[in-house]
Amino acid sequence: MTNSMDRSAFTVDQSAAEWTGRIDGDGREHRRWHQVVSPYTAQAEREAPGGVVYLGFSSDEGVERNKGRRGAAAGPEALRGALGGLALADQDADIRAWDAGTVAVTDDQLEAGQKRLGEAVRRVIDAQRLPIILGGGHEIAFGTYQGVAASARRQGKRLGVLNLDAHFDLRPDPVPSSGTPFRQMLETEEAGGGDFQYSVLGISQPSNTQILFDTAEKYGVRYLLDEHCSVADRERVREFVAEVLDDVDLLYLTIDLDGLPASTAPGVSAPAAYGVPLENIQLACDLAASSGKLAACDVAELNPTYDIDGRTARTAARLVHRIATASQNSELGATS
Repeated sequence: MTNSMDRSAFTVDQSAAEWTGRIDGDGREHRRWHQVVSPYTAQAEREAPGGVVYLGFSSDEGVERNKGRRGAAAGPEALRGALGGLALADQDADIRAWDAGTVAVTDDQLEAGQKRLGEAVRRVIDAQRLPIILGGGHEIAFGTYQGVAASARRQGKRLGVLNLDAHFDLRPDPVPSSGTPFRQMLETEEAGGGDFQYSVLGISQPSNTQILFDTAEKYGVRYLLDEHCSVADRERVREFVAEVLDDVDLLYLTIDLDGLPASTAPGVSAPAAYGVPLENIQLACDLAASSGKLAACDVAELNPTYDIDGRTARTAARLVHRIATASQNSELGATS
């Protein structure tokens, strides 16, 4: 596999490395992700629309500014490693997938990194493909949003952001961090007169101060508390996500892994004492991916330094796998 950034579709800081994993054979019945992913070159960008483009966002800066634990910068490579060996079902064996490399934030250059990420995301969307961005702290969100907002697909449409998270990330801090991206989006949309809806599934009341709930109310944020997202609340979760999808024309899905229980996702900056069961996070992802409205998706807060037996990376990889394959089937007119 070529590692030259000169042949990439757009500028990144780290070129795509070769994906690896177990090989049982060359036939479609043996196929795994590492056998179908190729570099996203300028030539690949010009190919027929469709498919999935993976893009890394290696950043600890926003988490550190938010007084969290460093280590999320290693998330993209850990997630690629966990995803590479996952097997593809027969109906997904011909999925088209590329890796565009990684945008890496160095020192205090968070805002510049978010801008580069946004431009890459815009290019992928405008090429009529699904960008799936692998983080990295949740500061990834403002970069992904910039790309979605600037894309041709967004123009004239009501944009919805569905955040699977224990936190609102609406902090009023003057310095942007992993705790501010959705306030930044809301303020940007308000200033520009955009048609926008922000929704959060899995909010932990003890992890959000009253000022954050007040800010959510001010902006008309929809949310569902984690205590209302148990396995027994599956239909309530389904209804919440369905209402979000019905109310928007275009969706950006962002998954903060700290919204899962700490037993499922220990490798994050802020492990959840309660969390939303994986079954319901997976349900939300399935509904979003099969809706035909998904423009972009990212995964945030994977911190391999604190992971146990790679369980957080494996969980994240399973979610990404389902989103990528369900969105492909949606493109083909299949039902999920």
